[in-house]
Amino acid sequence: MEIKQPLTVDPQTDRILSDLPVIAVVVPCYKEEQALPISLPSLIQMLDRMSADGMISEHSFVLCSDDGSTDGTWCVISEFHKAAPGRVKGIHLAHNRGHQYALLAGLLAAAPMCDAAISIDADLQDDPAAMRQMIEQFKAGAEIVYGVRSSRESDTWFKRNTAHAFYSFQRHMGLDTVYDHADYRLMSRRAIELLAAYGESNLFLRGIIPQIGLKTAVVTYERSSRVAGESKYPLAKMLSFSIDGITSFSSRPLRMIFFVGIALLILDVAMALYVFTSYFGHDTIPGWTSLMLSTWFLGSLILIALGVVGEYIGKIFIEVKHRPRFAIDKDLL
Repeated sequence: MEIKQPLTVDPQTDRILSDLPVIAVVVPCYKEEQALPISLPSLIQMLDRMSADGMISEHSFVLCSDDGSTDGTWCVISEFHKAAPGRVKGIHLAHNRGHQYALLAGLLAAAPMCDAAISIDADLQDDPAAMRQMIEQFKAGAEIVYGVRSSRESDTWFKRNTAHAFYSFQRHMGLDTVYDHADYRLMSRRAIELLAAYGESNLFLRGIIPQIGLKTAVVTYERSSRVAGESKYPLAKMLSFSIDGITSFSSRPLRMIFFVGIALLILDVAMALYVFTSYFGHDTIPGWTSLMLSTWFLGSLILIALGVVGEYIGKIFIEVKHRPRFAIDKDLL
């Protein structure tokens, strides 16, 4: 009969110590009642196979972070937890706070119980098989491993081009983001602990995580269609997400307003020279069209400038209040 070595437990965290890494798969969820019954068995099966192959500890688990769903998402998580409490864990936010907050809450909840956490959406558009390569990179020393799409051929022409414009615009605005990377990544426990030190309320994890500065690696994969349910990121939400990221990490839009103002000042000087030359040359003709065009142009520019400045003031307003970023209502840990 095979004699197994007794398990060693860390007295501070109650985490089982092993030579193999304990991996937490963190799944942010919002109204995923249809997707979870398909995606959770797939993720559990992936963990079982990697554990059987000796890649990860048998104590690895899936942690679902329910972003205050109003459907049966939490009931699905609870049923899976009852069936396999060691494999499926969950937290339920008291209020819907958004994808980035749910993901951060899941990472912070999982960190004391794991060596590394892999974040993946419940729709399984990101290929779970890429986790193997992520774990291999983690064992080779990388503390943050980005999952990057190998191509966008499966996207529509509109989505492909708007996505490219999204990343290009962020780069021009000074954001340090990984091209074609969403939130499919592996983070070591140390990386998550460093992430926790970033206390801003305006969360844009794709911009924060590259600033941590630990050793990184990239794994490419093919993205597929959703297993069930509907996308939670339509075009309007993607635009809002992009604006939040830019105004949270870059002051370049404010500087652009300044340079536009300088350019308009130079144009005003040139126009003044033309007006005075025409006036003293007795060649002045009242121009209603030019007056209206200039008035509308300058008025629009002023409103745009006020809007950009307002975005920054709004973020300052949120940050200075130092309100809790989220509250966990229930947990199954």
